[in-house]
Amino acid sequence: MTVTTTYPFSAVLGMADMRLALLLNAVSPAIGGVLVRGEKGTAKSTAVRALAALLPPVRRVAGCRFGCDPAEPDPACPDGPHPADVAAETRPARLVELPVGAAEDRVVGALDLEKAIGEGVRAFEPGLLAAAHRGVLYVDEVNLLHDHLVDLLLDAAAMGRSHVEREGVSVSHAARFLLVGTMNPEEGELRPQLLDRFGLTVEVGASRDPEIRVEVVRRRLAADADPVGFAARWADADAEIADQVAAARRRLPGVRLPDAALRQIAEVCAAFDVDGMRADIVTARTALAHAAWHGRDRVTIDDVRVAARLALPHRRRRDPFDTPGLDEKRLDEALQRAQDAHPDDPDDAGPDDRGPDDTDPDGGPQGGGPAGGGGPNGGGPQGGGPQGGDRSGDGVDQGESGSAEHPTARDGAGSDGPDGWPQRQPGDRGDDDGWPQHQQADRGDDGRDSRPRGGGHSATGADDPTRGGESQPLAVPRGGLKARVLTAPGLGDGVPGRRSRARTGRGRTTGARVPAGRVGALHLPATVRAAAPHQAARGRLTGPLRLRRDDLREAVREGREGNLVLFVVDASGSMGARQRMATVKDAVLALLTDAYQRRDKVAVIAFRGAGARTLLPATSSVLAASTRLAELPTGGRTPLAEGLLAAADLLRVERLRDPKRRPLVLIVTDGRATAGTRPLDRAAAAAAVLAATGAPCVVVDCETGPVRLHLAARLATQLSAPRTPLEALTHPAPRDLALPVAA
Repeated sequence: MTVTTTYPFSAVLGMADMRLALLLNAVSPAIGGVLVRGEKGTAKSTAVRALAALLPPVRRVAGCRFGCDPAEPDPACPDGPHPADVAAETRPARLVELPVGAAEDRVVGALDLEKAIGEGVRAFEPGLLAAAHRGVLYVDEVNLLHDHLVDLLLDAAAMGRSHVEREGVSVSHAARFLLVGTMNPEEGELRPQLLDRFGLTVEVGASRDPEIRVEVVRRRLAADADPVGFAARWADADAEIADQVAAARRRLPGVRLPDAALRQIAEVCAAFDVDGMRADIVTARTALAHAAWHGRDRVTIDDVRVAARLALPHRRRRDPFDTPGLDEKRLDEALQRAQDAHPDDPDDAGPDDRGPDDTDPDGGPQGGGPAGGGGPNGGGPQGGGPQGGDRSGDGVDQGESGSAEHPTARDGAGSDGPDGWPQRQPGDRGDDDGWPQHQQADRGDDGRDSRPRGGGHSATGADDPTRGGESQPLAVPRGGLKARVLTAPGLGDGVPGRRSRARTGRGRTTGARVPAGRVGALHLPATVRAAAPHQAARGRLTGPLRLRRDDLREAVREGREGNLVLFVVDASGSMGARQRMATVKDAVLALLTDAYQRRDKVAVIAFRGAGARTLLPATSSVLAASTRLAELPTGGRTPLAEGLLAAADLLRVERLRDPKRRPLVLIVTDGRATAGTRPLDRAAAAAAVLAATGAPCVVVDCETGPVRLHLAARLATQLSAPRTPLEALTHPAPRDLALPVAA
């Protein structure tokens, strides 16, 4: 067989849940893809890139840019219609990577507007969705992808087709692919409706077992030193898994889903209170694929349990402050209730129905499956490899850095119908001044305890982060609180979002402009107006309008952008008095929820005692912000100047990193300044520094009581910013509160 230099799938040590989810989708792409969540450096990208080599090759119409199956060509293929005796060719599977910064035209394809308008010819350049047809579409850092691109991507994945509509010209082509997304929760979460569109989700994490980490490094270094030789040593193990995938695909149409299993699926989904019916359908498809993978002709309770564990964790979340995961005790209770309700059901699979390779409850290729013997050393592809004793079984990472080449982009993989394609620690340590320490080695920025409890993250071990393990405390907003909508002034040019007005690629058309490069959305009236004065000079007497490239005009559209919302929170002793800090946290949490819904980045700075600290750098994870807020201590003097200067420094750094994202600074304080010498004068000077950044600010006045010093109002004047009382921040407002441009 052909040996590539891609890091072999079978050489990825452990990570049983991730491998199983990928393989089940390879067996039945109708499951809907996989979302892999995990910390950086945990082999997410490595495993996905290796998956394409395991997919069976297929025949495609020779020369078709859309990968049509010669046995069942797409009747609407833009390169068609294809005759019955069309020439065919066999190609390996294709892995297509979608860059985070890809433009919409690159994803769905682009029309040649000059030919379409000037010559009446429909000329279409395929995009990445067409290239991924019948292959794997991989989106790294999918949570950073712009929302409108994610919508396009998931619509195509659900419908099996991509539709391009541009100025009255329509193109439609088949786009069925195995969708795989990876993300680091530290960078923020996907919206719930987008999470639901991924069939399965898995959590991955690095093992803390030194022996396993040694083996990971050994393999990585061996692959870097001799990529071809390393791949050749694992070629037989990869070939065995590929044979199992092909055999399971052939077996899948004959697998039966008994009524007992259907009742178990319904009971489990009802027990976890998931919305809609997609969870039930995905769980059923996954259970069928798992049974086919293990060589069974009907679904058993073990298949249902594994399927629920992969299909439900991301569907049970209710708000951005909920940690992901699945309570396995509730899962077992739901399955037991379904069994107790129908104890004599002849379709219910008992222990005697288990397949010969079911000793591995993870469903991974451990110990030989229906396709034959094990991998190297007779232990399955993960049972012991050429590098020596493979200590797998409890899950481990494989470093992503320095990976071998990506597979060559090629067409084809799978076909419609029988192959599965759809038809159409509490007690944080503190330092000397009482600030909580956030050890990256102990916990991720999403607030979950990432330390192992027993070594590694296996699919069956109790340390699996999806199984309701111990997590950090969260600050959760009280029900019914809604944040007042704050917007930045003017018209921005930032990333698409839902907060402030901005020039974006989507929204209402407000004008036209000469395009700087490829034409985006054509502004037809402006194009006609630009070309009209030149028709006589171009020799037009009758007939179609004669256009040139410099006549084309592009639509200018106004939509909404996402902002960087920076919270500067006073945590001094005066804020802690009379439970005032609890009210502050409620208000900030309501604002965090609003930031999550509007696709903003958030950052949190707190000041108390002798200085200020950045509790949370700019991130899209409101879960991380909530965790930091829950841990926020109060007490000590009020170093207002230090808090304002820390905000100015953070804005300066973020402006270099993301210059198009406009900031919005919320200073939550009573305006007091008591730390250091001449604290009020120093605070005034710091306010001038912050105002000089040009960032719009709003002062949230937390002062209460009959006697007031109005220091927050003084600070607002120094910042040229509006002041709003704390209690008004969470009251519904009839219209947006637009901030004035800072002086």
